Amino acid sequence: MTTAEYAELEPLAEVHSSDGERFPLHGLRFGGEPKRPVVLIASAMGTPGGFYRRLIRELHGAGVTAAVYDFRWQGERAPDGRACGYRELVDDLRAALTAVRKEFPTSPVVVLGHSLGGQLALLQAAEAAAAGERGPDAVALVASASVYHRAFGLRSPGMLAFGAFMVAYATARGRWPGFVFGGLQPPGVIRDWAFQSRTGRYRLPPHGERVEERLRELRLPVLSVSVEGDSFAPPRAQAHLCAKVPGAELEHWHYAAELAGTDRLDHFRWARHGGALAGRVTEWAGRVTAA
Repeated sequence: MTTAEYAELEPLAEVHSSDGERFPLHGLRFGGEPKRPVVLIASAMGTPGGFYRRLIRELHGAGVTAAVYDFRWQGERAPDGRACGYRELVDDLRAALTAVRKEFPTSPVVVLGHSLGGQLALLQAAEAAAAGERGPDAVALVASASVYHRAFGLRSPGMLAFGAFMVAYATARGRWPGFVFGGLQPPGVIRDWAFQSRTGRYRLPPHGERVEERLRELRLPVLSVSVEGDSFAPPRAQAHLCAKVPGAELEHWHYAAELAGTDRLDHFRWARHGGALAGRVTEWAGRVTAA
Protein backbone atom coordinates (compact mmCIF):
# COMPACT_ATOMS: atom_id res chain seq x y z
CA MET A 1 0.00 0.00 0.00
CA THR A 2 1.28 3.46 -0.82
CA THR A 3 0.97 6.53 1.34
CA ALA A 4 -1.46 7.90 -1.26
CA GLU A 5 -4.13 5.54 0.06
CA TYR A 6 -4.06 7.51 3.30
CA ALA A 7 -3.99 10.90 1.56
CA GLU A 8 -7.62 11.67 2.37
CA LEU A 9 -7.12 10.85 6.06
CA GLU A 10 -5.21 12.69 8.77
CA PRO A 11 -2.29 11.40 10.83
CA LEU A 12 -3.85 11.26 14.31
CA ALA A 13 -1.09 9.84 16.52
CA GLU A 14 2.07 7.77 16.59
CA VAL A 15 1.87 4.34 18.16
CA HIS A 16 4.77 2.80 20.09
CA SER A 17 4.68 -0.99 20.11
CA SER A 18 5.95 -3.06 23.03
CA ASP A 19 9.00 -4.19 21.03
CA GLY A 20 10.04 -0.68 20.02
CA GLU A 21 8.40 -0.34 16.60
CA ARG A 22 6.58 2.88 15.73
CA PHE A 23 3.65 3.17 13.35
CA PRO A 24 0.98 5.81 12.65
CA LEU A 25 -2.72 6.00 13.31
CA HIS A 26 -4.65 7.54 10.42
CA GLY A 27 -8.21 8.77 10.52
CA LEU A 28 -10.59 11.70 10.73
CA ARG A 29 -11.07 13.76 13.86
CA PHE A 30 -14.59 14.82 14.84
CA GLY A 31 -14.85 18.15 16.63
CA GLY A 32 -17.46 19.18 19.16
CA GLU A 33 -18.39 17.14 22.20
CA PRO A 34 -15.23 15.89 23.91
CA LYS A 35 -16.92 12.71 25.16
CA ARG A 36 -17.98 11.41 21.76
CA PRO A 37 -16.62 7.90 21.12
CA VAL A 38 -13.55 7.19 19.05
CA VAL A 39 -13.93 4.16 16.77
CA LEU A 40 -10.64 2.31 16.24
CA ILE A 41 -10.73 -0.15 13.35
CA ALA A 42 -8.85 -3.46 13.67
CA SER A 43 -8.44 -4.86 10.17
CA ALA A 44 -9.13 -8.24 8.65
CA MET A 45 -6.25 -10.61 7.98
CA GLY A 46 -4.18 -9.45 5.04
CA THR A 47 -6.08 -6.18 4.68
CA PRO A 48 -4.21 -2.85 4.74
CA GLY A 49 -5.67 -0.04 6.81
CA GLY A 50 -6.17 2.11 3.73
CA PHE A 51 -8.90 -0.29 2.59
CA TYR A 52 -11.16 1.21 5.27
CA ARG A 53 -10.79 4.87 4.28
CA ARG A 54 -14.33 5.06 2.89
CA LEU A 55 -15.72 3.50 6.08
CA ILE A 56 -13.75 6.05 8.12
CA ARG A 57 -15.34 8.87 6.15
CA GLU A 58 -18.77 7.39 6.80
CA LEU A 59 -18.11 6.95 10.52
CA HIS A 60 -16.86 10.52 10.67
CA GLY A 61 -19.96 11.68 8.84
CA ALA A 62 -22.09 9.82 11.38
CA GLY A 63 -20.48 11.85 14.17
CA VAL A 64 -17.40 10.11 15.60
CA THR A 65 -13.66 10.22 15.31
CA ALA A 66 -12.49 7.14 13.42
CA ALA A 67 -8.97 5.72 13.15
CA VAL A 68 -7.11 2.78 11.64
CA TYR A 69 -3.57 1.38 11.57
CA ASP A 70 -1.74 -1.30 9.64
CA PHE A 71 -1.13 -4.74 11.08
CA ARG A 72 2.42 -6.05 10.84
CA TRP A 73 3.39 -7.08 7.31
CA GLN A 74 0.43 -5.08 5.93
CA GLY A 75 0.23 -1.75 4.14
CA GLU A 76 3.03 0.62 5.15
CA ARG A 77 4.55 -1.88 7.63
CA ALA A 78 6.94 -3.95 5.54
CA PRO A 79 7.80 -7.53 6.57
CA ASP A 80 10.77 -7.81 8.88
CA GLY A 81 12.63 -10.57 10.66
CA ARG A 82 10.78 -10.28 13.96
CA ALA A 83 8.53 -13.08 15.17
CA CYS A 84 4.86 -12.26 14.71
CA GLY A 85 1.77 -14.15 15.74
CA TYR A 86 -1.47 -13.28 17.48
CA ARG A 87 0.56 -12.25 20.54
CA GLU A 88 2.25 -9.41 18.65
CA LEU A 89 -0.97 -8.36 16.91
CA VAL A 90 -2.77 -8.15 20.26
CA ASP A 91 0.11 -6.14 21.70
CA ASP A 92 -0.05 -3.71 18.78
CA LEU A 93 -3.78 -3.24 19.34
CA ARG A 94 -3.07 -2.50 23.00
CA ALA A 95 -0.49 0.09 21.94
CA ALA A 96 -2.93 1.65 19.46
CA LEU A 97 -5.55 1.93 22.21
CA THR A 98 -3.00 3.63 24.44
CA ALA A 99 -2.20 6.14 21.69
CA VAL A 100 -5.89 6.87 21.11
CA ARG A 101 -6.54 7.44 24.81
CA LYS A 102 -3.54 9.78 25.03
CA GLU A 103 -4.77 11.79 22.04
CA PHE A 104 -8.46 11.76 23.08
CA PRO A 105 -8.34 11.48 26.90
CA THR A 106 -12.04 12.24 27.52
CA SER A 107 -13.46 9.96 24.83
CA PRO A 108 -14.56 6.34 25.21
CA VAL A 109 -12.90 4.03 22.69
CA VAL A 110 -14.77 1.40 20.70
CA VAL A 111 -12.85 -1.15 18.65
CA LEU A 112 -14.55 -2.12 15.40
CA GLY A 113 -12.97 -5.44 14.50
CA HIS A 114 -13.39 -6.85 11.02
CA SER A 115 -12.91 -10.63 10.73
CA LEU A 116 -9.59 -11.46 12.47
CA GLY A 117 -9.59 -7.93 13.86
CA GLY A 118 -12.71 -8.74 15.85
CA GLN A 119 -11.12 -11.86 17.33
CA LEU A 120 -8.03 -9.85 18.31
CA ALA A 121 -10.22 -7.14 19.85
CA LEU A 122 -11.86 -9.66 22.18
CA LEU A 123 -8.52 -11.26 23.06
CA GLN A 124 -7.00 -7.87 23.88
CA ALA A 125 -10.03 -6.80 25.92
CA ALA A 126 -9.93 -10.06 27.89
CA GLU A 127 -6.21 -9.73 28.62
CA ALA A 128 -6.59 -6.10 29.68
CA ALA A 129 -9.43 -6.95 32.06
CA ALA A 130 -7.47 -9.82 33.62
CA ALA A 131 -4.47 -7.52 34.14
CA GLY A 132 -6.57 -4.74 35.65
CA GLU A 133 -5.87 -2.46 32.68
CA ARG A 134 -8.31 -0.37 30.75
CA GLY A 135 -9.15 -2.05 27.48
CA PRO A 136 -11.75 -0.92 24.94
CA ASP A 137 -15.02 0.41 26.29
CA ALA A 138 -16.92 -1.72 23.77
CA VAL A 139 -16.24 -3.98 20.79
CA ALA A 140 -18.13 -4.15 17.49
CA LEU A 141 -17.58 -7.43 15.63
CA VAL A 142 -18.27 -6.95 11.92
CA ALA A 143 -18.14 -10.04 9.69
CA SER A 144 -16.11 -11.59 12.50
CA ALA A 145 -16.27 -15.23 13.53
CA SER A 146 -14.35 -18.11 15.02
CA VAL A 147 -12.56 -20.16 12.37
CA TYR A 148 -13.21 -23.45 14.22
CA HIS A 149 -13.62 -26.00 11.44
CA ARG A 150 -16.67 -27.69 12.95
CA ALA A 151 -18.59 -24.42 12.67
CA PHE A 152 -18.29 -24.59 8.88
CA GLY A 153 -20.28 -27.75 8.27
CA LEU A 154 -19.43 -29.54 5.04
CA ARG A 155 -16.40 -27.29 4.55
CA SER A 156 -14.79 -28.67 7.72
CA PRO A 157 -12.46 -31.29 6.13
CA GLY A 158 -11.25 -28.81 3.54
CA MET A 159 -10.49 -26.22 6.20
CA LEU A 160 -8.45 -28.70 8.22
CA ALA A 161 -6.45 -29.80 5.17
CA PHE A 162 -5.89 -26.25 3.97
CA GLY A 163 -4.83 -25.09 7.43
CA ALA A 164 -2.22 -27.86 7.62
CA PHE A 165 -0.94 -26.92 4.16
CA MET A 166 -0.72 -23.24 5.13
CA VAL A 167 1.35 -24.04 8.22
CA ALA A 168 3.72 -26.33 6.32
CA TYR A 169 4.22 -23.85 3.51
CA ALA A 170 4.67 -20.80 5.78
CA THR A 171 7.12 -22.66 8.03
CA ALA A 172 9.21 -23.89 5.12
CA ARG A 173 9.22 -20.61 3.14
CA GLY A 174 9.20 -18.14 6.02
CA ARG A 175 5.92 -16.55 4.91
CA TRP A 176 2.45 -17.31 3.62
CA PRO A 177 2.09 -15.55 0.24
CA GLY A 178 -1.71 -15.33 0.28
CA PHE A 179 -2.72 -18.19 -2.00
CA VAL A 180 -6.52 -17.98 -2.14
CA PHE A 181 -6.77 -16.63 1.40
CA GLY A 182 -5.22 -14.39 4.04
CA GLY A 183 -2.80 -12.18 2.13
CA LEU A 184 0.91 -12.05 2.92
CA GLN A 185 1.42 -13.34 6.48
CA PRO A 186 4.28 -14.33 8.80
CA PRO A 187 4.42 -17.99 9.86
CA GLY A 188 3.35 -17.24 13.44
CA VAL A 189 0.03 -15.74 12.40
CA ILE A 190 -0.68 -18.72 10.16
CA ARG A 191 0.18 -21.18 12.95
CA ASP A 192 -2.14 -19.38 15.37
CA TRP A 193 -4.95 -19.24 12.79
CA ALA A 194 -4.60 -22.95 12.06
CA PHE A 195 -4.48 -23.87 15.77
CA GLN A 196 -7.76 -22.09 16.43
CA SER A 197 -9.27 -23.62 13.29
CA ARG A 198 -8.24 -27.12 14.41
CA THR A 199 -9.08 -26.90 18.13
CA GLY A 200 -11.63 -24.12 18.43
CA ARG A 201 -9.47 -22.50 21.12
CA TYR A 202 -7.16 -19.51 21.26
CA ARG A 203 -3.71 -19.44 22.79
CA LEU A 204 -1.52 -16.46 23.62
CA PRO A 205 1.96 -16.59 25.16
CA PRO A 206 2.93 -16.63 27.95
CA HIS A 207 -0.30 -18.09 29.36
CA GLY A 208 -1.36 -20.27 26.42
CA GLU A 209 -5.00 -21.32 26.43
CA ARG A 210 -5.76 -19.56 29.71
CA VAL A 211 -6.98 -16.73 27.51
CA GLU A 212 -10.14 -18.81 26.96
CA GLU A 213 -10.92 -18.47 30.67
CA ARG A 214 -10.28 -14.74 30.46
CA LEU A 215 -12.69 -14.46 27.55
CA ARG A 216 -15.40 -16.18 29.61
CA GLU A 217 -14.87 -13.62 32.38
CA LEU A 218 -15.01 -10.59 30.08
CA ARG A 219 -17.73 -8.02 30.80
CA LEU A 220 -18.27 -5.30 28.20
CA PRO A 221 -20.76 -4.32 25.47
CA VAL A 222 -20.37 -6.27 22.22
CA LEU A 223 -22.20 -5.70 18.95
CA SER A 224 -22.03 -8.66 16.55
CA VAL A 225 -22.84 -7.69 12.96
CA SER A 226 -23.52 -10.41 10.43
CA VAL A 227 -23.25 -9.49 6.75
CA GLU A 228 -25.44 -10.78 3.94
CA GLY A 229 -23.53 -13.01 1.52
CA ASP A 230 -20.59 -13.53 3.89
CA SER A 231 -19.27 -17.08 3.45
CA PHE A 232 -16.19 -16.45 5.62
CA ALA A 233 -18.22 -15.70 8.75
CA PRO A 234 -21.35 -17.88 8.61
CA PRO A 235 -23.89 -17.83 11.48
CA ARG A 236 -22.54 -20.93 13.27
CA ALA A 237 -19.00 -19.56 13.26
CA GLN A 238 -20.19 -16.18 14.55
CA ALA A 239 -22.13 -17.94 17.28
CA HIS A 240 -19.03 -19.93 18.26
CA LEU A 241 -17.06 -16.71 18.73
CA CYS A 242 -19.81 -14.95 20.67
CA ALA A 243 -20.24 -17.98 22.95
CA LYS A 244 -16.69 -17.40 24.18
CA VAL A 245 -17.82 -14.18 25.93
CA PRO A 246 -20.99 -15.23 27.80
CA GLY A 247 -20.65 -12.30 30.18
CA ALA A 248 -20.74 -9.68 27.42
CA GLU A 249 -23.70 -7.35 26.92
CA LEU A 250 -24.30 -8.81 23.48
CA GLU A 251 -26.40 -7.32 20.69
CA HIS A 252 -26.83 -8.79 17.21
CA TRP A 253 -27.54 -6.94 13.98
CA HIS A 254 -27.72 -8.10 10.36
CA TYR A 255 -26.41 -5.91 7.55
CA ALA A 256 -28.42 -6.62 4.41
CA ALA A 257 -27.60 -5.51 0.86
CA GLU A 258 -30.88 -3.61 0.61
CA LEU A 259 -30.02 -1.58 3.70
CA ALA A 260 -26.53 -0.94 2.30
CA GLY A 261 -28.01 0.35 -0.96
CA THR A 262 -26.25 -2.18 -3.18
CA ASP A 263 -27.11 -5.34 -5.08
CA ARG A 264 -24.82 -7.60 -3.04
CA LEU A 265 -22.50 -7.74 -0.03
CA ASP A 266 -19.82 -10.15 1.10
CA HIS A 267 -17.02 -10.47 3.66
CA PHE A 268 -15.19 -7.42 2.29
CA ARG A 269 -17.63 -5.58 0.05
CA TRP A 270 -19.61 -4.23 3.03
CA ALA A 271 -16.74 -1.84 3.84
CA ARG A 272 -17.30 -0.12 0.49
CA HIS A 273 -21.01 0.25 1.23
CA GLY A 274 -20.90 0.99 4.94
CA GLY A 275 -23.02 4.13 5.34
CA ALA A 276 -25.93 2.50 7.16
CA LEU A 277 -23.56 0.31 9.17
CA ALA A 278 -21.56 3.37 10.24
CA GLY A 279 -24.76 4.97 11.48
CA ARG A 280 -25.78 1.87 13.42
CA VAL A 281 -22.34 1.45 15.02
CA THR A 282 -22.22 5.14 15.94
CA GLU A 283 -25.66 5.01 17.57
CA TRP A 284 -24.79 1.84 19.48
CA ALA A 285 -21.36 3.14 20.55
CA GLY A 286 -22.83 6.36 21.91
CA ARG A 287 -25.56 4.52 23.78
CA VAL A 288 -23.48 1.79 25.43
CA THR A 289 -20.53 4.00 26.36
CA ALA A 290 -22.81 6.61 27.88
CA ALA A 291 -24.45 3.88 29.98
